[in-house]
Amino acid sequence: MSFSAAAATGFVVLFLSVTVGKDEPAWSVKYDPSQICAFIGSTVTIKCSYKYPSIIHGIKTEVKKRFWFTKLNNRVPVNLMKDSDYKGRITYNFTESSSSSSFLTIKDLKQRDSAEYKFRFITNQPDGEFTGSPGVTLTVLDPDLRVQVRRSETQTELKCESSCDQIKPPSYVWFNKEKKMKQQTSSIVVSVRDGGRYSCSVKGHDDLRSPSVYAPRPPSVSVTPSGEIMEGSLVTLNCSSDANPAAKYTWRKKNNQSVVSKDQQFILSSILSSDSGQYYCTAQNQLGEKTSGLVSVQVTYAPRPPSVSVTPSGEIMEGSLVTLSCSSDANPAANYSWYKEGEEAPKASGQNFTITNILFKQRGNYYCEAQNSRGRCNSTVTVNVVAAPRNRVAAAAAVSAVLLILILICLLVWLIRKPKVWKQQSRPGAGPVPSEQVNSAEESVVYSVVHLATKQEEPLYCNTVQLGPTRPKRHKKRKEEETVEYVSVNCGRTRTDARTESEQQDSVEDPAALYSKVNKPGKNSRETPAGF
Repeated sequence: MSFSAAAATGFVVLFLSVTVGKDEPAWSVKYDPSQICAFIGSTVTIKCSYKYPSIIHGIKTEVKKRFWFTKLNNRVPVNLMKDSDYKGRITYNFTESSSSSSFLTIKDLKQRDSAEYKFRFITNQPDGEFTGSPGVTLTVLDPDLRVQVRRSETQTELKCESSCDQIKPPSYVWFNKEKKMKQQTSSIVVSVRDGGRYSCSVKGHDDLRSPSVYAPRPPSVSVTPSGEIMEGSLVTLNCSSDANPAAKYTWRKKNNQSVVSKDQQFILSSILSSDSGQYYCTAQNQLGEKTSGLVSVQVTYAPRPPSVSVTPSGEIMEGSLVTLSCSSDANPAANYSWYKEGEEAPKASGQNFTITNILFKQRGNYYCEAQNSRGRCNSTVTVNVVAAPRNRVAAAAAVSAVLLILILICLLVWLIRKPKVWKQQSRPGAGPVPSEQVNSAEESVVYSVVHLATKQEEPLYCNTVQLGPTRPKRHKKRKEEETVEYVSVNCGRTRTDARTESEQQDSVEDPAALYSKVNKPGKNSRETPAGF
């Protein structure tokens, strides 16, 4: 290998290198490596080995000066130690042996430190100066260390990358959290369920590490605005999770598995009451996923038009129990008041309004008003009351009387057909009451006499009841014979000795018999028993 020597006389003398062995030059500088990529702020060491002849022309060779340079000043190399750009940041180290070495260490690298670095040494030999060329190319870059995540169906691969990869890929080391892993390759395979935090760095530069990659942490959720949410307002649900690579978000509503949003923010520009409920979000990346807790969204709104009803429905009889019911959808829950049209004061409060004994004058339209802090609304219902008859008691009595009369008529018909005949007496011990005594052309009434079977000497008579006048006969011969119809009832035995033997026998056979006597207009009258 040749070397150059600058003569003091101004011309350059080229010396052929003294060769020791067949292929090995006597003068040489070797750099290893010839290209270096380093990161801003890091420390780099550039090294080389150099050789020279130990004796030339009987003169022992001694190295007088050695240094590193990047710049020339009037074609003269400038020692880095004297370069103000490197002041306080560089050091030299040398070793002397059969193969001498030199080390250049640069701390706190700047991007401007990118250059070609060469080593030069000067000996005691005449024109004995040598520079190794080409030198070492140093590239200083922003670290831009990053971990790329590639996920397949069966595994997750992490690959460490940096800005130096395109220049000369460095050797990498891996960390899980703060623990250094054994792998020293650019790629590793990990589990997505181990909850690790993985990072990488360039070998020999553990202090410069890439950002960690990890699965999402449990997301936090929030609602804006907080507190009460009015219907129609703008509402934003926000989801946030610490994750690298950045997480993707999905929003769901509880009890509804369909996705309502795939953005980190779920925006409801004009929220509806139906949007009320509980929501949650899921954050997911290539290393895993996490689901947030529930966030509640309660939309407040004014009462909807109330639903009103009347029980019983249709026409309502006066005196009935009536219940008016009211219900309205509202948030917060509505308060209810009942009013009658035309009246200012409320009739009742609450969802139900009960009238225990409704009157006819209480008929009409009633309306229910539902009210909360957001507004009010009302609905009307008609109560149709039918007046009850005023003489219901009298009517009931009349019906009872008619039924009694019908019973008596049926009794009389039965008595008329009974074979046994008893003589009717008006008084104890007296004979049958002759029809002539009560026959009158001016009166036509029916009487009833009741005799009780007791030992008392005087009979007990019932009040005379007029059943109705008889119609006068059209025949002139019978005008004077218009009579009154009687019904005489004897209960038990009377004190008389004038009865016939057959009458006594009959009395014995049926001592509690009830008899009746009906005198029709005419000459003859007819006696029939009326026993029960």
